[in-house]
Amino acid sequence: MFRSKQSSTVCLATLFVVLACVALIGLDAWRTWAAREDQLNDASIAASNMAQALAQHADDTFKEADTVLISLLEHIAEDGLDEKGRKRIRQLLTTHVGELPQLNGVFVYDAQGHWIVNSQPTLATQYNNADRAYFIYHRDHPDLEPYVGPPVQSRSTGRWIFTISRRIPTADGSFTGVVLATVDFDYFRKYYEGFDVGQQGAILFALNNGTMLVRHMMHDSTTGKSLANAAIYRDYAARMQSGTATIQSSQDGVVRINSFFHLQRYPMFVTVAVARDEVLSAWRHDAYIRTIGVLFLAGVLAAMGRLMVRRIKSQVRSEFEARSAREKSEELNVALAQLAMHDGLTGLANRRHFDRTLSVEIPRLAKINGALSLILIDVDNFKLYNDVYGHAKGDDCLKHIALAIQSCQRRPRDLAARYGGEEFALILPDCDLDSAITLAHTLRQRIADQRLPHSGSRGGFVTVSIGISSLQPVRKSDNALELIESTDQALYQAKKNGRDRIEVTSSNLKIIKTSDLVK
Repeated sequence: MFRSKQSSTVCLATLFVVLACVALIGLDAWRTWAAREDQLNDASIAASNMAQALAQHADDTFKEADTVLISLLEHIAEDGLDEKGRKRIRQLLTTHVGELPQLNGVFVYDAQGHWIVNSQPTLATQYNNADRAYFIYHRDHPDLEPYVGPPVQSRSTGRWIFTISRRIPTADGSFTGVVLATVDFDYFRKYYEGFDVGQQGAILFALNNGTMLVRHMMHDSTTGKSLANAAIYRDYAARMQSGTATIQSSQDGVVRINSFFHLQRYPMFVTVAVARDEVLSAWRHDAYIRTIGVLFLAGVLAAMGRLMVRRIKSQVRSEFEARSAREKSEELNVALAQLAMHDGLTGLANRRHFDRTLSVEIPRLAKINGALSLILIDVDNFKLYNDVYGHAKGDDCLKHIALAIQSCQRRPRDLAARYGGEEFALILPDCDLDSAITLAHTLRQRIADQRLPHSGSRGGFVTVSIGISSLQPVRKSDNALELIESTDQALYQAKKNGRDRIEVTSSNLKIIKTSDLVK
């Protein structure tokens, strides 16, 4: 016995040292993980801010180009497109292209797609743009709004360009041509090169229909490709104005933090993606160093703990001998009290505990004019349940019901008990009838949520019938037997009225009323 107690003390001391080491390591692990989450959160915020800034830049870029088109339409309306008017317009276009670095060129086409005037040094008359998407759109749509088309390769230079165009309006609404501004691919590519998104990151500029315009850190061959099957477009950008998502690439397997933002005025969006591994590279370095330091400290603590355990082992011999008899007696007393007051199957209070508690609470509450409610619960068709599923399953069913009842025991003085067989009870001191009804509904719902199969039940699952009585207030003349009988009568009424319901006995056990709120 002495050696057993001595060994227990040593084990506790050892456990303390182990827990201290584990706590030290666990705390460091938690802080390390929190630092990781902060790093990822900061990266998400930075990517979101960058996407918003780039979207604003693209919006302003196309707005400036669109402003040139609006000015051009005004000059066409004033000067016309005769030889003299075309000369003045060409000078205007040359000036605009020189002032705006994003403009590759500005063009005017007639109703057949022929070049009338542009900003280039030489007017190339051998080309016809009637097959371009922007030309077809304005020819077939009478609206005067700007149209941002898919990226195309210039027929004169062969370079990739992005287009924004407007229909040339007339008084009668007929189609007479198109004004077009082209934005150079290299303008965005060079601008995006100034942003650091890591070696595996990317900046994407695309139309709202999923057509890719520019992708920084990728080859030009991606321009004009469709993003329809890309997760960032399919699941996010096509559905929301802005947002952030962590996605694993189906092409290279790299997990990236993707932030996207749509332009305010034009049907395009910008996505900024940074590789999660690159974001966490500095964090990993710090985590490795900190982990090594914590493991060293844990080793020192373990060594000191070992010395402490040895000292404890030499000092507690006499203490163990004195305690052994008392501890054994206390353990036996606790075990006997547990057996005497609790049900062995469900762990709830037994009938003896129930009766004792009720006999104590009624006089106590009568002195302070307090309320007392009693709930009786009976498992519906339980005998049939045992016949169908067997007594072992029946015991499991009672355990599940007991757990649900115990979960409704919210206050220290509440008592959940097994009343007998498949019947359970809840004693609720200082609880009025309305509160008891509310708790009963909660209990019934929790049992229903367990969905315990019962082929003999009307709904196919285990249900309960519940009776409730309440003393409001408790009087000196009240007694436990009358309260139990009244509650049992309410329970009987619930089973008589079809089971799976709640019946209530009103104040001071005089009137019984039906509660159909469970249906």
